[in-house]
Amino acid sequence: MKKNSDKTNHLIDMSFKSAAIKDPLKMDNTIAANYRGYVILDPDKDFVLNNETGKILENSCPTHAITYQNDNNDLKIHLDNGKCILCGNCQVKSPELIKITNKFDLAKKTNKIDKIFGRSLAIREIDAGSCNGCEIEINALNNSVYDIERFGITFVASPRHADVLLVTGPASKNMEKALKIAYDSTPNPKIVIAVGACACSGGIFGNNYATTGGIDNIVPVNVYIPGCPPRPQALLYGILMAINKI
Repeated sequence: MKKNSDKTNHLIDMSFKSAAIKDPLKMDNTIAANYRGYVILDPDKDFVLNNETGKILENSCPTHAITYQNDNNDLKIHLDNGKCILCGNCQVKSPELIKITNKFDLAKKTNKIDKIFGRSLAIREIDAGSCNGCEIEINALNNSVYDIERFGITFVASPRHADVLLVTGPASKNMEKALKIAYDSTPNPKIVIAVGACACSGGIFGNNYATTGGIDNIVPVNVYIPGCPPRPQALLYGILMAINKI
């Protein structure tokens, strides 16, 4: 009997360890050290560079997230995280300057959103032409590890029942009208979250004959979650930021 009792207690302990995870910022220990996250310029370096170095870095980026700009008559590197697909080319070309961390908390909010959603939040996810990489990470939010419902957040089937539109993809021309209809159908007040580099800026697709170059060219965006794709922790961070819980 003692042996069975010990086994039962062990199973209970395991379940509580899983349920104890509350804050996505405390999930750092679940991220591999080689995960590509926030890109930074090495703080120990002087970023006043010559034109040759700037051109090498600019040409290494497939989405032109890195630019070389004038800042008070000094040429300096500028990085747009919304365009970055975390390919790592910049770090390969200039390891002494570019460092890619494994930090996932990249989400940015464009304006203040009042605490008007109470203790529950309904999300309608919209695929506006993505490769489904972001959808795989969004699906993980509902598993037993991330368990987004513990925050009172659920996914719904219609924008008419939603508080949030969680949009992925660069917004293809064929999805432009559908996204506008979904936005208009969502009751006010509402939040729009752009998920992934494609939704933030057009990503690897950019702005071409088939895409619109990011969803903010179609509907207003409240929160941007960069990444290609962003991890579930990054998604949680951005969603909780949207409702002022971070």
